[in-house]
Amino acid sequence: MTQLSLNKIYSGKVRDLYEIDEKRMLMVATDRLSAFDVILDDPIPRKGEILTQISNFWFQKLAHIMPNHFTGETVYDVLPKAEADLIKDRAVVCKRLKPIKIESIVRGYLTGSGLKDYQKTGTICGLVLPAGLVEASKLPEPIFTPSSKAEVGDHDINISYEECEKLIGQELAAQVKEKAIALYKAAADYALTKGIIICDTKFEFGLDENGKLTLMDEVLTPDSSRFWSVDTYQEGINPPSFDKQFIRDWLENSGWNKEPPAPKVPMEVIQKTVDKYQEALDLLTK
Repeated sequence: MTQLSLNKIYSGKVRDLYEIDEKRMLMVATDRLSAFDVILDDPIPRKGEILTQISNFWFQKLAHIMPNHFTGETVYDVLPKAEADLIKDRAVVCKRLKPIKIESIVRGYLTGSGLKDYQKTGTICGLVLPAGLVEASKLPEPIFTPSSKAEVGDHDINISYEECEKLIGQELAAQVKEKAIALYKAAADYALTKGIIICDTKFEFGLDENGKLTLMDEVLTPDSSRFWSVDTYQEGINPPSFDKQFIRDWLENSGWNKEPPAPKVPMEVIQKTVDKYQEALDLLTK
């Protein structure tokens, strides 16, 4: 990653954060890919740029629902031009927020860990679902299924809403749930008009200096969501996706035990993943 004159304060699975001052930071999306909470050795070329463009699109589109982390400044306002030129497509100037310590997941369809929980118990995160649902079934209503927020290298764990209340408090949990579902519904309705089904997604929230709930990090990207094509969607099968599920499926089929280190991903799988990310961007924003 490019060396910047700012002080790096955090390096996550995908994003690096740099300090601007006590109220602002620079968030840079790298080309790293995390799957099953393990960072793969092989980067996905241009992934950070594509993710940033998709996120920026959604932040603006959903701004009427709640405030977000944008300050309104560009990288050219906080970096020398030579540095800004190198990262302008993958970096944003953000407010420094106090992160809410849960993953805010909304599911509109049944798949992944939710499907596994449902098959065992008929529930997801303690929510009882109708009998007879199968892979890719549309849920009667989108559901809020939070998980604990893991450190880099650890696995997130699905938790009940009651556990979520204990972690962040009843009032904040209710607000997070309401906003997460409202964001998902608005985005899912729009995406359908572009031929994309948003199966599920993960939102990140923080509190600003006045304690106001604020949308942050990334929004409705192929890294934080499952995108399916309306054309190939079929209940009962795992539909082809526009997102990193393509690499996740390859890793699942490789026999990997999901512990570091991850296996080396073939170049053709990496290129197909880039193509899928780009297709999602083009469909959503054109």
